[in-house]
Amino acid sequence: MSEETLLVTGGAGFIGSNFIPYFLEAFPKYRILNLDKLTYAGNLSNVSECAGNPRYSFVQGDICDAVLVNDLFTQYDIRGVFHFAAESHVDNSISGPLPFIKTNIEGTFTLLEAARKHWMDAPGRVKAGYENCRFHHISTDEVYGSLGETGLFKETTPYAPNSPYSASKASSDMLVRAYHHTYGLNVTTSNCSNNYGPKQHQEKLIPTIIRKALAGQPIPIYGDGKNVRDWLYVLDHCKGIALVWQKGRAGETYNIGGRNERNNLQIVDVICGLLDELKPAADGQPYKHLVTFVKDRAGHDRRYAIDASKLETELGWKAQETFETGMRKTVQWYLQTHYK
Repeated sequence: MSEETLLVTGGAGFIGSNFIPYFLEAFPKYRILNLDKLTYAGNLSNVSECAGNPRYSFVQGDICDAVLVNDLFTQYDIRGVFHFAAESHVDNSISGPLPFIKTNIEGTFTLLEAARKHWMDAPGRVKAGYENCRFHHISTDEVYGSLGETGLFKETTPYAPNSPYSASKASSDMLVRAYHHTYGLNVTTSNCSNNYGPKQHQEKLIPTIIRKALAGQPIPIYGDGKNVRDWLYVLDHCKGIALVWQKGRAGETYNIGGRNERNNLQIVDVICGLLDELKPAADGQPYKHLVTFVKDRAGHDRRYAIDASKLETELGWKAQETFETGMRKTVQWYLQTHYK
């Protein structure tokens, strides 16, 4: 097999399914093996554009299945990992935390163990020919906890996760770090801010606003709607991940953020304005009148914002979409794909 094969976990989910088509086009010397359990959050239609690509393969399976994962490493001679697979919905982690512990912690451990066995002879000793193999772990800014009205999360910010979801992701980050420091495994980690864009699961904020608005139903906004997030267009995130995997320093963490802080009221305002323009309501009413405030989420972090300057200065990454251009592309994609 002339091309090296890289494993992408969770490649039928939101970010992974945007990453795979981008990576196959941008890096033609690699093959991609997509391992996805296809839970409610994964959908093969998300990667339908890759189905006929000879450099793309799909396996349905669980990252916690050590036998399967090790077999795939051997069968495909995996030379790199992009680890996207994760339970990621905070509300679900509050009502039922166990899948988050299993997938995000045990699953990450299973993958790290397989990479260590396949790429290394002993701690600090890489197998001949496997010197360039790298495990890239995709994480979240939620591991840092909540910010006040000012300040930014840096790579040096102490971890202070506040939900079962963010605690499970913080645990997985620590495992990745430990495998680098204990065994010398070549790892990198990226912690991103809130992603938006095509293919996002309908449970998330932006698809929910679009879906409810077009159905003429109440648009639910938690609390007072003033929780602030830093929003990152998904393709900008994918480009950052590829750059860290390609050029980042082993053992390092890189924060990826869009420098687009918005609160939920601003988000719903922009989306409703775009829908008013692109698909006006039949009754002529502005969609914003559907906004309804609902009981706030338990332990809801008030503000996240990322300082991406390490990635920008060390590796030259820069978000290409502004919030306005990215959100317009996102709304147009949903209208063309789901609401023709």
